Amino acid sequence: MRLHGKVAIITGSGSGFGRAAAIRFAEEGAEVVVVDLDARGGAATMALVADTGAQAELVVADIATAFGAELAVKSAVARFGGVDVLVNNAGIVQGTVGETWNCDEDVWDRVLQVNLKSAYLCTRAAVPMMLERGGGSVVNTASIAASCSVGGAAYAASKGAMLSFTRHISSELASRNIRVNCVSPGFMRSPMTTGEREHLAPEDQQERLRLFGQRVPMKHVGAELDIANAMLYLASDESAYVTGQEIVVDGGYLVR
Repeated sequence: MRLHGKVAIITGSGSGFGRAAAIRFAEEGAEVVVVDLDARGGAATMALVADTGAQAELVVADIATAFGAELAVKSAVARFGGVDVLVNNAGIVQGTVGETWNCDEDVWDRVLQVNLKSAYLCTRAAVPMMLERGGGSVVNTASIAASCSVGGAAYAASKGAMLSFTRHISSELASRNIRVNCVSPGFMRSPMTTGEREHLAPEDQQERLRLFGQRVPMKHVGAELDIANAMLYLASDESAYVTGQEIVVDGGYLVR
């Protein structure tokens, strides 16, 4: 088991990539802290983790605030004794149409707060606990939007900043045995991409995925498991000499 004995905090794990990662990490022996603002989604993830036989803790909190981020870390320490892995996965889409640079100010602020500030706050809270354990791994969720014009200006800005954040702190923490990397999803079958969060009808979700798939060289969208497996690699000792890197999981979109 690649994460046996490890304690992993996964933000935004009430659905999507975070839920898939929680399950995969649990299958590989991790004790998982499920963190989400959606109590119902978090509980559903907890049930799926329990099916693997792993131990888990649910934290319902807004980790875009210092209180929520610190609560997630304190809960991990109280339940499992420490933190070895932090997955900064929580994120929201911009949700605007047209010229996205001209979105409402509150939309801009919330996207940057959830997608970027939460990673800073959770990392700041978790790193001291990792140091007590002799090291650890931080895995951030970025996006191909950091490198091409998809997703909207606020969303792309948050993900571009996530890449810079990853690269900068990785160099600062490398000598202390804490690795920091990120995964950049492309067009994936997830609640964020399908429009499920926007309550689109099932047939409209399928049509959206079909259109996205036509834009990808592999001619189909990816699965949540594709992202979870990339996160698992970066969280595990298999990537012990990897830090400051971006793994792009996009079916070839960026190189088409």
